[in-house]
Amino acid sequence: MTFQQIPMLGLARRIRRALRGPNRLGEAPALAASEAERRVLAILDEAQKSGRTFRSVPATDGRILRLLAEATGAQKVVEIGTSTGLSGMWLGLALMRTGGKLITFENDPGRAAVARAHFQRAGIDSLITIIEGDAHETISSLEGPIDLLFLDGDKPGYADYLTRLLPLVRPGGLILAHNMNLAPTYAKAITSDPGLETVLAGHEKQLGITLKKR
Repeated sequence: MTFQQIPMLGLARRIRRALRGPNRLGEAPALAASEAERRVLAILDEAQKSGRTFRSVPATDGRILRLLAEATGAQKVVEIGTSTGLSGMWLGLALMRTGGKLITFENDPGRAAVARAHFQRAGIDSLITIIEGDAHETISSLEGPIDLLFLDGDKPGYADYLTRLLPLVRPGGLILAHNMNLAPTYAKAITSDPGLETVLAGHEKQLGITLKKR
């Protein structure tokens, strides 16, 4: 062993200990690159601590949403299941960079009101349109192309949303679905279609990421 190898071995041990410990790399906090991002992240943190999140996406999955929307330069994002707006805020972080917009559907007026307040306080309400009512009915107003579709509403309805909205998703676009374990019909549909490619990621591997092949 050379003298130069000793510090590197020590660094490797520290990295391994860090990855085993409570502050693993994947749990490092999201960092703001601007004041606008800092404002959104502050509202996200406040909402998560308030307990008024109603089964919203965990931060790990939210960060994946942001990463994919921003990396693909998404201009039109559609979300089924606004809930209290946490996923919308993660997507909003991306849309501030891409210049895109989010159309999000929510059946519960109370949750829609909470989400609307979150978006306004986060300073991203101009990027987001909330459509209230049964999404199985209201999505008929949508037009393509959709760059990214995120399903997080009624799980038995995922297959119906896929059938009706897949034609609007652009080639090379993404369909993301939360809580895949609760949507077996949808899971079968996306894994038996040769025009789609799917992987599982995120918290407990329950975020489906599907590519509509070109």
